[in-house]
Amino acid sequence: MNSNKFKVLLIINECNPEWASVPLEGYRYYESISKLVDTTLVTHERNQSALEKIHGDRDITYIAESKLLKQYYKIAKRLSTIKKKTIWPLRHVLTYPLYGEFNHLVYSTFKHRILRGDYDIVHALTPMMPRYPVKVVKACQNQPFILGPVNGGVPFPKSFREVALQEFSYFNFMRMVGRFIIPGYRRTYQEADHILAGSTYTLNFLGEVFNLENQRIELFYENGISNSFIKKEQEAGEAKSQPNKLVKLLFVGRLVPYKGADMLIEAVNQLEGSIQEKISLTIVGDGSERNTLEQQVQQANLGEIVNFTGWVPQQETIKYYSSADIFCFPSIREFGGAVVLEAMASGLPCIVVNNGGIGEYVTEETGFSINPVARDFVIQELKKCIEKLVENQALRQNMSRQAIKRAMEFTWDVKAQKIVDTYRKASANYA
Repeated sequence: MNSNKFKVLLIINECNPEWASVPLEGYRYYESISKLVDTTLVTHERNQSALEKIHGDRDITYIAESKLLKQYYKIAKRLSTIKKKTIWPLRHVLTYPLYGEFNHLVYSTFKHRILRGDYDIVHALTPMMPRYPVKVVKACQNQPFILGPVNGGVPFPKSFREVALQEFSYFNFMRMVGRFIIPGYRRTYQEADHILAGSTYTLNFLGEVFNLENQRIELFYENGISNSFIKKEQEAGEAKSQPNKLVKLLFVGRLVPYKGADMLIEAVNQLEGSIQEKISLTIVGDGSERNTLEQQVQQANLGEIVNFTGWVPQQETIKYYSSADIFCFPSIREFGGAVVLEAMASGLPCIVVNNGGIGEYVTEETGFSINPVARDFVIQELKKCIEKLVENQALRQNMSRQAIKRAMEFTWDVKAQKIVDTYRKASANYA
């Protein structure tokens, strides 16, 4: 079958071009896949306003939420928040009924169309966490069911127990309970024709839990990058080669304990004065730790080096990437890490911690990946990597060019084509 004739049902609960994180990812997948095949999108009604501004003429079905669950969500949100901090493991458990309703309504709305053969492919993309069932797998008898990319569940490094507790890791046991009590969870993974795993950790985890054959699951990194972020190699070389200018370090992310901004500030504090004179650090983002981090900067007398911008809309972060020289993102537990791809696309050598997806994006040619041995170890390695890049302009330039090349492998158009190739292979088994 010619791929451009594929009729694909895309189930993307979170699909919103105006939001960040998973909803924006869901939209990028929808937008890019729709260029290559005939799509029907089914999503939550919360996305309707944003989608209709752009795609009012598209084949989109919006699933409404009951009034009862709308009220329930408010209660669940309050119960899973302590001192303005979200207890995410508890939030996901308490809000599961909202997804459960969506999942059931998608099945009841589309099961007859799927059984009738209206679609050649059924593909569920969000939620991306690998602990949600997809009920329509029961109806996929004459066409492949594709799941993913699914990603998540990466544990905290053992040496960062204190940070894990700050992030309420003692609630993580709830994930394991869900595997056994959520109806249809095991069936979804056991009957899926093909599963896209967003990180090596998730690939190995799912393969072991469900005893999946290698041909039914593959590594397919979760995040992608828009073409607008991709800087031309020659532009990167020119921008990074100006002599006698400050070397600009950049951090972009939520200011919460596990993102590691405190370790970056401490690494900068430990730099020799001759290195400190050559750098600046901009921290883009906001969160529960901002006041603590600002106090850390003041106590270390780094006020002339470190600048906090606060929260910045995603589309405006590109100007910070464009003016920076080195991207530092020592997050100790990262599922996707889209900011790393954005930095690479902007020609920035990246210094990251190797626990989750971001350690797989960054290669030896594009930056440094630090093993999360211990907090002091990460700080010392950050310090060494910063020194090396600040003092070696040629290395920065070379890594800048290689980072752009690496990022081009993750454009949404490239990812969409790979997904359509997966559709083609999976459909061959139903011919």
